[in-house]
Amino acid sequence: MTDFSRNELIWGKENQQKLKNKHITVFGLGGVGGFALESLARAGIENFTIVDFDTVSDSNVNRQIIALNSTVGQKKTDLFKQRLFDINPAINLECICDFYNENLNEEIFKIKTDYVVDAIDTMRSKIDLLVYCKENNIPVITSMGAGNRFDPTQLYITDIKDIESKKCTFTKNVLYQLQKRGITEGITAVCSRENPRVLEKIENIENIQTLKGEKIEFKKFTPGSTPFVPAVAGYYMGYWIVKNLLK
Repeated sequence: MTDFSRNELIWGKENQQKLKNKHITVFGLGGVGGFALESLARAGIENFTIVDFDTVSDSNVNRQIIALNSTVGQKKTDLFKQRLFDINPAINLECICDFYNENLNEEIFKIKTDYVVDAIDTMRSKIDLLVYCKENNIPVITSMGAGNRFDPTQLYITDIKDIESKKCTFTKNVLYQLQKRGITEGITAVCSRENPRVLEKIENIENIQTLKGEKIEFKKFTPGSTPFVPAVAGYYMGYWIVKNLLK
């Protein structure tokens, strides 16, 4: 049996070949994005662009698939490059180790992509990406329900117009900013019906310098996280993409 023969027993050899030729762009290689990327590579997709500026930290070890004590301090893009080639040496990979903002769109989307995974947790960057995808008719699935959640069974997939719980401040703010730009539907999201919970609010000021020398400062609230919810959200994203690529 081949590496992907078990997949073929579910969706067939022709569909496996179809997946092989697709291209996916993943923004954010943390708990959600990492598991989404992993599932898509194991589905047999062979073309990826991955975007993340960050390195592994101690606080990532509880939930991120490439986060180990032995990998703390290493670039997430480098770790996934090694991991993806170990899953499938035939993979074609474009790594962009930079903080995403709209100024990177030309570089990132010079390669036509079939689907975008938005696992960004920074408000401004998330909005920039979703607006770009919507305006350019690029299929995208966004994560809006993994932080400060405990129960993965409360996750669901829906269009942004049908998101049920508005008690999540981050989700409310994303929807508000999209609405200001005239976007109220047509974007798929992984959300949670569970109300957010966190015992302590931790606020930080992030200062980041992009590879082009642009200095970016923003306020960030560190969310609580568990090993379960981000992983399941990522797998939901992978499932949804494969389902839609094969339909």
